[in-house]
Amino acid sequence: MPLRLNIVVPVKRVIDFAIKPRINASKNAIETKGVKFSLNPFCEIAVEEAVRLRESSKGLVESITLVSAGSAKSLDTLRAGLALGADKATLIEIPAIDDSKSLELEPLAVAKLLRAFVQKSNANLVIMGKQAIDDDSNQTGQMLAGLLNWSQATNASKVTVDETSGVVTVSREVDGGTETLSAPLPLVITTDLRLNTPRYTKLQDIMKAKKKKTEKVSPEDLGVDISSRLEILSLSEPPKRTGGGKVNSVDALIGKLKETGAI
Repeated sequence: MPLRLNIVVPVKRVIDFAIKPRINASKNAIETKGVKFSLNPFCEIAVEEAVRLRESSKGLVESITLVSAGSAKSLDTLRAGLALGADKATLIEIPAIDDSKSLELEPLAVAKLLRAFVQKSNANLVIMGKQAIDDDSNQTGQMLAGLLNWSQATNASKVTVDETSGVVTVSREVDGGTETLSAPLPLVITTDLRLNTPRYTKLQDIMKAKKKKTEKVSPEDLGVDISSRLEILSLSEPPKRTGGGKVNSVDALIGKLKETGAI
């Protein structure tokens, strides 16, 4: 039988990359009221790569399904991914703590939700961003692969699928060069920024996305406990950097470094 890929692409709604995050008045979270949100850039790259795999070989990709865990507002993020070329989307709706905020999910809870969803959807390939720009955890992809007992290839900068053998070859940048990995399906791939440049969505694609299938499920439907295991006690901004100064000699430089405790 010819190889067919059922791809799941997890995506996340994050504060827009052009916005500087601010700590809220309680000093225990990032302020989200009145802030612009958008599709996480690494997730956008993952969606683009899934669509490019479909375009690279007719019949290779059977379906591209987006999934996001968050509040009802995450539907806008899913539609942005649908406009890029995905087929359908599922929102795992997380209950709200108050009118403006949903429960913050930890990477392990997200990985457990994704495991249940992937198993339910009969996917054989997961392509996801290596991290979200809001928490920079870079953990969910690895945890998901472990929970599924699937192969994993992280920080991908190039992805190639051999339709005959069903083996996926992934190149990833490492210190000093490029590392190439090969793994059979099923597989979890996390994307690096250099993998591709996402396309601009056209107005007609945005309009088509509104008609594509979306559904909602709850963590309870997937049989997953999303209770928090960690508590954020406080947040604070890093201290402001002080200006530098000039010295006239190496001895003076060493003296300054000793004064500041650097040596």
